[in-house]
Amino acid sequence: MFSSADTIWVLLGAALVFFMQAGFAMVETGFTRAKNAGNIIMKNLMDFAIGTPIFWLLGFGLMFGGTGALVGGFDFLIRGDYSFMGLSVPTPAFIIFQTVFCATAATIVSGAMAERTKFVSYCIYSGIISAVIYPISGHWIWGGGWLSQMGFHDFAGSTAVHMVGGVAALVGAKILGPRIGKYDKNGKPKAILGHSLTLGALGVFILWFCWFGFNGCSTLSMTGDEALTGAGRIFMTTNLAAAISTVSTMIITWIRYKKPDISMTLNGSLAGLVAITAGCDTVTPVGAFFIGLAASFVVVFGIEFVDKTLKIDDPVGAVGVHGFCGATGTLLTGLFAKYAFNDTFGENAGLFYGGGFKLLGVQALGVASVIAWVAVTMTVVFLVIKKTIGLRASREEEMRGLDVTEHGLTSSYADFLPIASAPEILGGSTADKDLPVPVAEAVPATHLPESPPVVTDDGKTVKLTKLVMVFGQERFEPLKAAMNAIGVTGMTVTQVLGYGVQKGHEAYYRGVKLDEVKLLPKVKVEVVVSKVPVQTVVDAARGALYTGRVGDGKIFVYDVENTIRVRTGEEGYDALQGED
Repeated sequence: MFSSADTIWVLLGAALVFFMQAGFAMVETGFTRAKNAGNIIMKNLMDFAIGTPIFWLLGFGLMFGGTGALVGGFDFLIRGDYSFMGLSVPTPAFIIFQTVFCATAATIVSGAMAERTKFVSYCIYSGIISAVIYPISGHWIWGGGWLSQMGFHDFAGSTAVHMVGGVAALVGAKILGPRIGKYDKNGKPKAILGHSLTLGALGVFILWFCWFGFNGCSTLSMTGDEALTGAGRIFMTTNLAAAISTVSTMIITWIRYKKPDISMTLNGSLAGLVAITAGCDTVTPVGAFFIGLAASFVVVFGIEFVDKTLKIDDPVGAVGVHGFCGATGTLLTGLFAKYAFNDTFGENAGLFYGGGFKLLGVQALGVASVIAWVAVTMTVVFLVIKKTIGLRASREEEMRGLDVTEHGLTSSYADFLPIASAPEILGGSTADKDLPVPVAEAVPATHLPESPPVVTDDGKTVKLTKLVMVFGQERFEPLKAAMNAIGVTGMTVTQVLGYGVQKGHEAYYRGVKLDEVKLLPKVKVEVVVSKVPVQTVVDAARGALYTGRVGDGKIFVYDVENTIRVRTGEEGYDALQGED
């Protein structure tokens, strides 16, 4: 007899874990450049769309189709009898729950290999990890394989899901090589800014919310007091570890980089979630506190280690978050495990509760074995892809962006174009100056007549003057109000990047100090005036823009020869009056 409560619980968990794909898509899109946003979204979508049928055809059987030490069995189209598992939910409910976990492991890799991977090659990788690599190591842990028989404990997948994805990401990013402009000729990393921390933060909030299903619903049951107590404990430890890791990461970056780093703190939230996933059912809140605290140090220094020491370009920090913190959380379960979780180990199995080193040893063996399995198999997969159809996009494709070259998409944002920076500008690299640059055909200059005299109502003759104001984005609304107040109603507004003599302020991005020349987002406003005195415009603009801090902006004043209204042919003063 199946339990309706258990079935609803498992299906709810499947829906929440599926929605994690949206979270990963937002994190990875936000932490990369706008010119690759559509490509990232497609890869996250295809991870699930490709992985679902492949896991149904082959992967599920390899993972759960038997109790062999190394592999489950071959169950094409899942037609076997799984009553031996003693599930209280129908097999289809369990299948979809496991399918979404498989897709999560696959999608971790897309962020680490972002912005330079051929789309078709990524699709092939996604199918292979879902068919063989994830299911076999998953069988060792969850399907009755040799690690499970030894008592290895990974409740919801710190190792089985996240570390598998993190190790695959490390191998893939290493074989792929860094993005153009990421490292200078001396190997010093250059910061390549993601285009939207807003999207990145949205993704983290989505993932944090969905993690309650990822961990909590892994109980597979809500029947009985023990199950209810366990689910409550899992929700609490999951949330506590994530919160502690977030706060601690903020403090660490505040000390190291002089300012609390936003993107690294977002990674810190995910780091705590990944680390607690292995032992969320067996640790106390105190254990969750220390696991979250440890995760914060691992993610900050792990990302820096990958970026600066290994010289592996991981745009979103997937290796540090999922690989390093997945391993850390699994190992720390051997220290903090208190509540009973399987027949091999009872209560107080953790080293810190008097359980000795046995559980810690099994956890370490499991982590090492899964790392070896994934590293070897993924190295073979990526090298074969590289030597056959190719793994990396061409140099020109990478520079133009994968949205346009892989998908024919001019921009993922249509009329709402965010500021995006090319690596050769922000990164200071000169390695790409030999790329072909289109040169527009010369257009003969037309004759510009002398500016006609402008006579105002009081009989005074005035000239046309153009004022260009460049300043910080936050002062635009006060400036617009000031211009309206003095009668200047026409203006051209542009978002630009630039810097003054101060070369931009000292800043860090994901632990990497930005170059001495840092292009800052600015607003450029252009107005042409005749009747309104120039000094009046200047005084009003200064009053609106002044804060007393470096970077208030500048005002440039130019003489204008003439102004011509296209629709009517009116010139000079007349062309500036009214609306067109």
